Amino acid sequence: MSKNFNSPNLIQPLNIANVISAGMRLYRSHLKKYFLIALKAYVWLLVPIYGWVKFYALSALISRLSFGELVNQPESVSEGERFVNSRLWDFFVTMILMFVIGIGIILGFTLIGFLPTGLLFRLLGWLPNITPANIGIIIVINLLVTIIVISGIFWIGTRFYLVDVPLAIEDDVNGSSTIRRSWELTKGNIGRILLISLIGFLITIPIQFIIQIITTIIGLIIGLIFTPLPKEGDPIFSTIFFLYYGLSFGLNFVGGALILPFLQTVKAVVYYDLRSRHEGLGLQLRNYDI
Repeated sequence: MSKNFNSPNLIQPLNIANVISAGMRLYRSHLKKYFLIALKAYVWLLVPIYGWVKFYALSALISRLSFGELVNQPESVSEGERFVNSRLWDFFVTMILMFVIGIGIILGFTLIGFLPTGLLFRLLGWLPNITPANIGIIIVINLLVTIIVISGIFWIGTRFYLVDVPLAIEDDVNGSSTIRRSWELTKGNIGRILLISLIGFLITIPIQFIIQIITTIIGLIIGLIFTPLPKEGDPIFSTIFFLYYGLSFGLNFVGGALILPFLQTVKAVVYYDLRSRHEGLGLQLRNYDI
């Protein structure tokens, strides 16, 4: 299988179609293995804090394994998991830092969004004295500010697109430097990454749609069969209610475990491509003497 990912087409900087295609081939070729890793990651989500860190690390593990295939240095799941598990503290630090950064971004853009409106009210007069012309000006300015704010959020968010990947692959990064690494690698490629992310999301919509249809059908069947019988507060009603939501929860986990590997393999291909563009092809997963 590895020979498919070392063709001349992949040795050159990739276009958007190549990235999606390579990610899809990796996903199909290793679906069972990556699905089981993703399902394990989703189960860990049920455990607060530590489980969330494990989810983050296992998601990054999929990108690590995919990158190994791309550079013709495949490794087993146990070897890759041993590496990411050795960095759980760093993944936790990254999560905390990204949470703080995210809060800062939200507060910053919220301030940017409200400031022009406040200044306009000040310049054009308070609300009771606003004329139709002033209202029109305020609406136009608010639309422009909204576009700028949304664009800014997407731009900054894209610079952090690869935060988990260097930490799962490179030897000389830690919980904080992996954020800088993502910022460096994504420089000048915001539009490409945004488009790749959008296409990747659109590709996953059918899976999400099917899961929602199945969940809805099960709910309707349960409703038609059991609703006339027990009443709310009845133990049977509580059992049916618990089973339905447990089943829906499980189906959403399965759906997520089908989608996550594709998103992470695409991310691995983006990482491979950006390192190729920035650093050439002297890439090694690590000294492969395990």
